[in-house]
Amino acid sequence: MSTQQPAVQIPAQLVKELRELTNAGFADCRAALVEANGDKEKAITVLRKKGQAAAAKKAQREASEGLVGSYIHAGGKIGVLVELNCESDFVARTEAFQRLSHDIAMHIAALDPRYVRREEVTAEMLEKEREIYRAQALATGKPEQVVEKIVAGKMEKFYEENCLYEQHYIKDESLTIGEMINQAIAKLGENISIRRFSRFKVGEVSGGASAESEAPPVPVPGKA
Repeated sequence: MSTQQPAVQIPAQLVKELRELTNAGFADCRAALVEANGDKEKAITVLRKKGQAAAAKKAQREASEGLVGSYIHAGGKIGVLVELNCESDFVARTEAFQRLSHDIAMHIAALDPRYVRREEVTAEMLEKEREIYRAQALATGKPEQVVEKIVAGKMEKFYEENCLYEQHYIKDESLTIGEMINQAIAKLGENISIRRFSRFKVGEVSGGASAESEAPPVPVPGKA
């Protein structure tokens, strides 16, 4: 006599909701929901892990195609150009890839990252930040071992605030830009990476923006 459990019944509406949240394909969303026994939050975690695994497999493949995405803030006060790479011109011309490049450019306009990845941060900058955080922690009278933990935590926060791949996506803060790239890799089947970006702001000079021409904040669609 078979002891196999009956298949989990997944409503089409639940699959649709998961697709809207993750941009993953229908079959992948349904499979994730089955694995998660219909729990949408667990299914999101399943999809993220699969996206990370897919990205890891494709990371060594050359991504020499792609496009330059752009975003101009209302009024023309802030502009962004971002080079998003993939493996083929076919994928570069898809609506999903073009939308991804636009969303990343909009995110850059809003959050103003300084680097693409944490590996780009110079040793001098890292040492400077560590010294500041260490001095701040020591000033509180904390013991040495606690100070080191505080410094390590603040360095991770530094990466999160300044490195594009580690920033939380402006339209969905539960998702980092790196995770969003991984989802796109899983969906489109090619290695995808952000190569570089430039952010322009009217009145901005090296070292900061001019006080006389401060640009307005970038609004986020769907947020007050």
